[in-house]
Amino acid sequence: MPHIIAEPCLGTKDTACVAVCPVDCIHPTKDEEEFADADQLYIDPDTCIDCGLCVDECPVTAIFPEEDLPSEWASYIDTNRAHFE
Repeated sequence: MPHIIAEPCLGTKDTACVAVCPVDCIHPTKDEEEFADADQLYIDPDTCIDCGLCVDECPVTAIFPEEDLPSEWASYIDTNRAHFE
């Protein structure tokens, strides 16, 4: 999984990362019906091209390359993956 959105996104759902993603792998977007009910945003592991543009755009520092994800947020690997199953 190239990038993971972790705990700082909970309740924030800032979509600055969505705007810079060249492959539209971050969901739900504000235009999607499920946006209002979602706790956070998620990165589709099958679509993400590992460009990293979203990392610097995130105002709450919630996006990490998988290998840099803090260990206390390791469960977000499965959380992101499960959202797209």
